[in-house]
Amino acid sequence: MSLAIVEIVEKKGPLTDIDLHKELKASFGDVSFRELNRNLMNLEIGGVLRVSRLMRGKRQVERQTSGGACR
Repeated sequence: MSLAIVEIVEKKGPLTDIDLHKELKASFGDVSFRELNRNLMNLEIGGVLRVSRLMRGKRQVERQTSGGACR
């Protein structure tokens, strides 16, 4: 599922975790929010994606720009 998350973010650009969850449910059927969060965390640790908080209960997911996870 991690590859699908990266492909969706590359295709659609930055989007909220809620919109990403809807996209994944459309492609894979029943995907839990917990499963999405686990994959997002792994991708963020790997330096592939960046997840930032927009407001309470809503986060923005975007592709990590070059430069990696370390700054």
